[in-house]
Amino acid sequence: MNLRADFKLLSYIMLFIGGILLIPTVMALYMGETESLIAFVETEILILIFCLLILIFTRKVKILDISVKDSYIFVTLTWVVATLFGCLPLYFTGTTTSYAESFFEIMSGFTTTGASALSIVEDHPRSILFWRNLTNWLGGMGIVVLFVAVLPVFGVKGTALVGAESVGPTKDKLTPQIRGTAMSLWLIYLGISAIQVILLLLGGLSLFDSLTVMFGTMGAAGFTPTNNSIQTYHSAYVEWICIIFMFLAGGNFALYFKLLQKKFSRVFRDGELRLYFSIVAISSLLAGLNLFFKGFYNFHDSIRHAFFQIISIITTTGFYSTNYNIWPMFPQMLMFLMMFIGGCAGSTGGGIKVIRIRVLFKMGTNAMIKRNHPAAITNVRIGDDTYNTDTCLSIAGFVCFYLITALIGTVIISLSDMDFVTCLTSVMQAIGNIGIAIGGMGVTTSFHDFAPPFQWVLSILMLVGRLELFTVFSLFTKKFWTK
Repeated sequence: MNLRADFKLLSYIMLFIGGILLIPTVMALYMGETESLIAFVETEILILIFCLLILIFTRKVKILDISVKDSYIFVTLTWVVATLFGCLPLYFTGTTTSYAESFFEIMSGFTTTGASALSIVEDHPRSILFWRNLTNWLGGMGIVVLFVAVLPVFGVKGTALVGAESVGPTKDKLTPQIRGTAMSLWLIYLGISAIQVILLLLGGLSLFDSLTVMFGTMGAAGFTPTNNSIQTYHSAYVEWICIIFMFLAGGNFALYFKLLQKKFSRVFRDGELRLYFSIVAISSLLAGLNLFFKGFYNFHDSIRHAFFQIISIITTTGFYSTNYNIWPMFPQMLMFLMMFIGGCAGSTGGGIKVIRIRVLFKMGTNAMIKRNHPAAITNVRIGDDTYNTDTCLSIAGFVCFYLITALIGTVIISLSDMDFVTCLTSVMQAIGNIGIAIGGMGVTTSFHDFAPPFQWVLSILMLVGRLELFTVFSLFTKKFWTK
C-alpha cells in the first residue's frame, strides 16, 4: 500500500475532472450567466490549488504499481473528493440552501442515483443544471474507467482501478489490455448516447433538453432539467425512446461489444440478459394490464406507463412519466420488487443486479436437491457461465451486506420522523442508486425535506451502493490496514 502514490493519482484525476468542468464554464460564459461563471472559475481555481499542493508534496513519488488495496483507497477518494469540489458551483450560486444539500445533489449525480434536494429545478441557471446532469453521464460508466481509458500512462496498471469501480460479481476483459477495455466501453457508451440525442432531437426536444435527458438515461441516473421528469414533455415518442435506451443502459455493455464482433449466439445465450428481458417484459405487461382493467388509462397508455416505470426502477434510472403513487397497489408492489433487483452486471444501473438474484435462486434450488439427494453433484450454471464456490459465496455475502446496510440505514433515517414507507424506500433508492421511491420521495417531494445530517447519511449510502459495498466497507476493517 502506497498512500502517497494514491494521492498523486488523485491529483491527476482531479485535474482531469477540472478539465471536464470547463464545459459548463464555457457554457456559462456563452449564455451570459455571470454568477455561474464566477462559481465555476472559483471551483477550477480551488481544484488547481488542491492538485498543485499534492503534486508538490508527492513530486518524488513514483507510481510503480497499483495494488488492490491502493485501488480501493484511490477509487473511494476519487468519488468523495470529486463530489466535494463538484458540488461547489451549486453552493456558490445558492442553487442549494446548504453545503450538505450541494454535496447530496452532486453525489446523487456522480453515483447515478438521481435523487434531488432541489425544490424547483427550473429556477436555476442552465449551466448549473447542465453540470448537474453531466455528472449523471460521467458516473454512469465510471469516472475512473474514463480516466484509465483517456490516459494511456497507466496501461495494465489500471486493472485494479477498473475492478474497484466497475459493477457486478465478474469483470469482463474485452481486450488484452485494460485500457483497451475501458476505451471500448466508453466508445460504445458514447455511440449509444449520440444515437439517443439524435432521436430526441427528432422528437422535438431542444439540444439542451436532448443532452440532459440523454445524460440521465444512459447514466441510469434520472436527473432532468425540470421538476416533473419526462412527464414534462407530454410526448409518448420521447417516453418510448427513453424506455428503449433505459433498457439498453441496464444491459451488460460487454454484450454490446460482442454484438459489434458479430458474436450473436453468445449474446443471445447469455443467461442474465434473458432473465433481465423476461423480468421486464412479464412485470410490465402485468402492471399494464392491471392499470388498463382498473380503468386508469387506455390500453396503449397503460402499457407505455407500465413499461416506463418498471424499466425506470429496475435499471435504477429514476425517471417517471406519471404520478405512479396514485396507481393500484399491485403495480406499485411490482415496482417495489424491482428496487431489489437492479440492472445487469456491467451496466450503468445500480441495485443488487439480475445475475446475483439468479445465482442466489440457483443456489437455493441446489440446496433443495442436495437435501433430497445428498450424493448429487450440483453446480451453479447460468447460460454458458459456471460460477465457482468462491464467487457464489461472494455473491451471498454481498446480498447479505446489502440488506443489512439497508436495514441499518432505515433505522438511522427513521430518526428524521418521516413515515416508515418513506424511510425504507428512501434508503433503498439511495443504496440502490434509484432516485425515486414508493411513497412520493422524488416525485411529489424532494430530499430538501430531510435535515442536513440525514442528507449526509443518504449521500454515504449512495456512495456505498455505487461502489458495491466492499470497496468502501473494506477501508473500515482492521485487516485492510495490516500487511
